[in-house]
Formats: sequence, structure tokens, C-alpha cells
Amino acid sequence: MLDESLLDTPDALAEADRRALLRGAAEAGARVRTAARHAAEAGVGDLKPDGRPRSVLIAGPGAAAICVADLLGTLAGAGSPVTRLAPTGVAPAAGALRWELPGWAGSVDLLLIATPDGTEPGLSLLAEQAYRRGCTVAAVGPARTPLSEALTTVHGLFVPMATAPYEQDEPLTASAPGVLWALLTPLLALLDRIGLVAAPGDALEKVADRLDHIAERCGPAIATYSNPAKTLAAELADTLPVVWTEGVSAGPAGRRFAAALAELAGRPALVAELPEALVAHGTLLAGPLAASADPDDFFRDRVEEPPALHARVVLLRDRPLGGLTAAPAARDLALSHDTPISELEPESGDELETLAELIAITDFAAVYLALASGA
Repeated sequence: MLDESLLDTPDALAEADRRALLRGAAEAGARVRTAARHAAEAGVGDLKPDGRPRSVLIAGPGAAAICVADLLGTLAGAGSPVTRLAPTGVAPAAGALRWELPGWAGSVDLLLIATPDGTEPGLSLLAEQAYRRGCTVAAVGPARTPLSEALTTVHGLFVPMATAPYEQDEPLTASAPGVLWALLTPLLALLDRIGLVAAPGDALEKVADRLDHIAERCGPAIATYSNPAKTLAAELADTLPVVWTEGVSAGPAGRRFAAALAELAGRPALVAELPEALVAHGTLLAGPLAASADPDDFFRDRVEEPPALHARVVLLRDRPLGGLTAAPAARDLALSHDTPISELEPESGDELETLAELIAITDFAAVYLALASGA
């Protein structure tokens, strides 16, 4: 059950936020600036690439690395294929995970490593394997860890992860807002340098400014009725979020939202891109999860009986290609099954800015949902 009264009580939110998730979301803009400075100090701006790599391989543990690979693959487009190397192992622990390069990887490929831990022996072994194959290697992770030492050994580029003092005492949550931006920003700067994405310094500064703007709109002191993140969190209480995305940037933002809901708030969510989402989830909305599926719910005991779980569509939109949009059809499908719908659309800006806005609002919403439901 969601305690909606807690959403409008900043002191109670702060007390419930034992993982410093709200602070991380509020400081996302500052994290981008610090991470960009770390990348510059590590020498990213001094690189003299010989051309684009044939492919970009990304390795790292957990939801943060998955999101980084998804975002970079979307932004790079067809310039060079971006492939995430999924780990194997018997447990999701640093010592148990292993990564392997594909057989075709060689001197014309680039390996990127992104981790909020840095103690994984498997990532150090992967860096050594890449060095033997002739791959260029770059990594972002905590300073003074086995991974940073391994990058020195293989003559790779290592960028220290931008962390806050309050994050030093306990393991970082992979889906925490600060972790994503700390890992993603240096890799954006690197891929800009080699010509795969457009993320120069002024573009990253605009991203930081947009994140600051969203923090002002969605902070804990802003009441729910004028706070889009708190409003979304309240709307998703006791629902199954069905996240539909439209536009290039909205796709990875929606998948990031579903991952954050699972890891931070313990809530399942489904995600798909329009227009295929209308077919993929059409039967679901017509089934027992539809809001109109349980007419007896009106007569349930509001104190003793938990509410039935019903779907709620969350439509994340960026500018659709060619001006074509399936949003009207999405609204019609949802409302025809009495399924409520929430919509988010970013303010105008370049691709990085609009992507940052969608991620920031949904990150805040996932954090509020986690805190107000006691996750």
C-alpha cells in the first residue's frame, strides 16, 4: 500500500530514504558535471582516434550497465554496432561473474567497461583478454580498485567514477540515479571524441542544466499536485505499470524506468514501443488486469481487503520520426478497456536533453514509489 501522505511530508521522505536515493536524483546534474571533469582529467579530450571502431562492446554488472549499453546503442545508431556482453556465473556477486569476448573481437573493436563496484575479477580478466586480442579498452569505475589497476596493466583508459562522500560506506544501488549518470557521462565524452555520438562539453552542460531543472520541479519540497514525479508515483500505486514508448529517446528511458521500478520499488512493469505495443499488450488490457474486469471490486472491504491489481498505461513520448504518431491509437485502446493512462513528454531540446528529462522524471517517480510504499 502506498502512503500518499508521506509524499507531501519532506521530513518523512528524508527519514525513509535510507539509501539516499532522493539525494542522488537531486544531484544528477552535479554528477554529470563532475563525471565530465573526471573524463577530461583522465585525458579523453587528448585522444587522437584513428577512426571509428568496427563495433563497441560494453561489459558491466547489473541494471546500470544494461542501461548504459542501451542508451549508448540508441545514441550511436548505425555508426558502430553497440553490443552488451552479458555475464555468466552462479550468483550475481562480484567474485562469481565472468565475461567473454565474442570470437570475432579484435584490434578494430572497442571494449567499454562500466561498473559501480570495480572489484569483479571477471572484468579485470576481460580487460586482459581484450588486450591480448588487440582491442582498445576503456573503463569507468571506482578509483583504487582491482579494475583500475588492471587498466593500467593493459594500457587502457580508466576514468574514476564520480561518487559522493555519503556513498562510500555501503554498496551502491545499481539503479540509483547518481550511479547511471556517473557511469554514462564519461563514456558519452569518449564516444563523442571518436565520432560515434554527439556529446561535446556544451551538450553535457545542457544535460546537467536540464537535470537541475527537473530536480527543481520534482524535489521533495514540491507538492504532489504540481510535481510530475510524485503525481506519477501516486497514479502507479497498486497498479501494474504498462510502459509504452514512442520516439527514439523514449525507448531506453522506458526500459530504464521498468528496471528502476523493479530494483528500487520492488514493482513489476511491462515495457514496449509503439506501435507494436498495441498488439503486444492488447490482450493484456482486455483481460483480468483491465480496470473494468472486476465489477465486484466496488464492494470489497477497503480496510481488510487489498485492492485488485489493474494495469495503468504510462506513455513516454519523444518527437516521433516524420511526425507520425501512434499516441491517439494508444489512448483509444487504453480507454476502450477503462484503463487509465499517464503521459510524459519532454520539453524541446536536443536528443540528450530530452532523454535526460524522461529519465530524470521517471527516476524521481520510482524513488517516490519506493519510499512511500516502504520498499
